[in-house]
Formats: sequence, structure tokens, C-alpha cells
Amino acid sequence: MRRALPYLWPALIGLLVAIVLLNAFPQLLGRRAVQPPPPAPEQQARPPEPVSRPSPELREAAPMTRDQGPVSYAEAVERAAPAVVNIYSSRVVEREGHPLMSDPFFRQFYGDDMPRRQRMLSSLGSGVIVSEDGYVLTNHHVISGADQIQVALRDGRETLAEVIGTDPESDLAVLRIDLDDLPVIELTDSTQVAVGDVSLAIGNPFGVGQTVTMGIISATGRSHLGLNAYEDFIQTDAAINPGNSGGALINPEGAMVGINTAIFSRSGGSQGIGFAIPTNLARNILEELVTQGRVIRGWLGIEAQELNPELAASFGLEAPTGVIIAGVVPEGPADQAGLQAGDVLLEVNGQPILDPRQTMSEIAAVTPGSQLPVTVVRGGETMRVTLEVAERPTPRRPAPAPAETP
Repeated sequence: MRRALPYLWPALIGLLVAIVLLNAFPQLLGRRAVQPPPPAPEQQARPPEPVSRPSPELREAAPMTRDQGPVSYAEAVERAAPAVVNIYSSRVVEREGHPLMSDPFFRQFYGDDMPRRQRMLSSLGSGVIVSEDGYVLTNHHVISGADQIQVALRDGRETLAEVIGTDPESDLAVLRIDLDDLPVIELTDSTQVAVGDVSLAIGNPFGVGQTVTMGIISATGRSHLGLNAYEDFIQTDAAINPGNSGGALINPEGAMVGINTAIFSRSGGSQGIGFAIPTNLARNILEELVTQGRVIRGWLGIEAQELNPELAASFGLEAPTGVIIAGVVPEGPADQAGLQAGDVLLEVNGQPILDPRQTMSEIAAVTPGSQLPVTVVRGGETMRVTLEVAERPTPRRPAPAPAETP
């Protein structure tokens, strides 16, 4: 019996290795690894008092003429490109010292005292200097979670940036750098942008250095893309790639019409469908982040679901206009006004709800504290209720997927 024991050790070691492999790679048993559910959105604490910063002084461009087109766009690029910067953000994350430490079998021997090590994660993007005070516009997802943000100008200067404020719901952020003689881009009225206008995208794709691509404005007012809570994108076929996010979309005269933000892509690279946040929206977000420290939006405290013809018929409505109130936030404006889940919201401020996202944007533009009349249907009866608009809390959101935001 004693002489047979040495022959059992290889079998025991093989069994132990098999257990570790099956725990670490459940697909060997035909099972998929269970992924943890995404974190539920949380409400951030609202800053008690607005900050006291003066409004940034922006350079306004003259209206663009469309009489004739230039042979070259070198002059437009020379006006705008010096104000487009490269942004390098980094953050430190901790990870376990060895991959086997994630296995429950080994964790039981170490408990909470497992060795850990730090790793530096880096990402790149672009930004645009919009004032001589050093304010830089970029995308929220470019600098989200960063411990350190470095800005590099085209003239070779580099400096660390301070985060003035971010707005995840529009995917915009404002940084500030402290350098002298900064190049500043001119801003144009983005409502004057027309489909067919030539557009140039300037940024730092794939970290190769500042690059300019050309296309046209493919569409304006794009929404329902599921990228941001508030969407009003300019669509362009100018090539936008990873690293272009936060860079400038300019017209043939060198004035900025938008901030490059997202792409529609099956491969992660440009496929001719890129999106930019219009200058007018970016200007408003910049103003509020600088002067208030946050973006102030109106809020009713409801969760809405769009109507379809079948649901509209079940509520006795002739057309699928309006939205169903799927939920009411406790102690929110709708709750205090007596609205309930299951009510159908038909009108806001006397205007019928034809596009729920457009109505959401219109409510956001209402000053908190204002009285807002709404029309609802409950049990087949039409009711008119007046709500006191509150300030929308800012939710924490995960960064958009890299394939959607370059």
C-alpha cells in the first residue's frame, strides 16, 4: 500500500490542474462566462453654489459665402489647425498580481491580502482652443476618469490641463490650460450649416499626429442614435477615426461648425458616417460649465415610453402622438403634481408631442422653477396639470463604446 502512494501524485496534480482550468475557462464545458450586469446609473451630488467665473470671450466668424469654392483649403486649415490640440489622458488602475488570483480556489488561501499591482492606462483624443483664456473644448469620453490630462499644441508646446467641467449627457467637457499667446479658433453659427457644404475634420487619429480630412455635410439635426441623452448631430463623410474625438469640424473658411464626436462603424474605423456636436450647442455647454460649474437643465421627473399604434389604440387615441409615463420619480415635479405611471402625456406647454426626444430637449431648456402646463390622458379622461420644473440631476454614465466614439 505504501509503495502505491507515489503513483497517485501525478493523478492528483492532473485533477487539480483540470479544476483550475475549468474554473478559469468555463467555455471548456460549453458554458459562457457570466458577465456582471452594468452598474445602475446613480445620481451625482449637485453643487450647492455656482462658481464665479466670467464668461469666456469667443471669436465669432462672419457668415460663410457660397458663391464659389476655393481650389485649395490650405488657408482654412492654417487658420484653424493651430487651435486644435492633441489630448493625452492617463489613469492608474490596480489589478491583481497574478491571473490565477481571480480564481476562487486560490483566493481562499490569500483572502483579502492578495498581492496587487498598478498599471497605467492611456488614451488619446483631440481638443479645440476656443478662447485666449485657455479654455479647451473636447469630448467627455476623451477625459472621463483621467488622473492626468496632457495637452500638446501644434507648435510643440505641452502642458497639463485642468478640468473645468464635464457634461456626460451631451458628451462635452471643458479644460483649461495656462499658456501665453494661444491660437484661438473662430466659431460659426451652426444653424447656417447646409447639407452639401464642404467640411474638414482636424484631429489626431490613431496618435499619428495632426491630420486633416475632407468631406461634405451629409445631414443636420441627427438624433435617435442612442449615443447621448441630448442629440443634435451634424453628420459628415469626412473621415473621423479613433483619436479624432474632440477635434474640430470646420468650414472652407476655417471656422468651426462642430466638435467631432462619434462614428458609425462596423470595424472601428471610418466608414464615411461621422457625427459632430454643433457649435451652437457646444457654445451653450461651454458657457454654463465655465460660469455655473455644471449644465442646468429643466426636469419633470418622469420615465417615458414612446407610443406605437397598438398602444395608442389601447388608450383610445387616434394617433400615436405623445408618450406613456412609465414611471414617476418620487418627490419629483411630476409626482408632486399628481401624475402617475400609466398616464399618457400628450402636450407640453401647449405643443403636441410629436418627437419625444425633441420634447425632452425643449423641457431641458426651461428654467428650473418655471411653471409648465401639460396635458395628460388618464382612464380615457383628458386632464390639464401645471408642474413646477426642477433642475435635472446629473447621472453618472459609463463611457460610450470605442467603436461608436473615436
